[in-house]
Amino acid sequence: MMTIPNANVSMAEPDPRTALLRLHDELMKEAEALRHSTATVELDQTRQGRLTRMDAMQAQQIAIAAARRNQLRIRQVMAALTRLDNGEYGECIICGELIDPRRLRVDPTSTRCVPCLERGE
Repeated sequence: MMTIPNANVSMAEPDPRTALLRLHDELMKEAEALRHSTATVELDQTRQGRLTRMDAMQAQQIAIAAARRNQLRIRQVMAALTRLDNGEYGECIICGELIDPRRLRVDPTSTRCVPCLERGE
């Protein structure tokens, strides 16, 4: 069974860069593992039956969706590192206010403060 990298890893990390780099490493390892699961399903009815192939195709589609989520998460981490380098890390992209540090410890890629999230912005 595939595991999703735990964003709570950063709870013990006081430095956001360390937390982001650790999350990036986990996501890259996950991407490598997913690369094998997204390979094309062979059409060889002499080796496997139709239902087995359908199961393999369904598993492949699940892996493809997981790989897409993983790539999105990697882009979020990279964007957070860029914000950190630009001195904008921890600022809400909507209102410009500071994001609660507890929120950033839970998800170091957060881009919005809770009030802006609750307003649906």
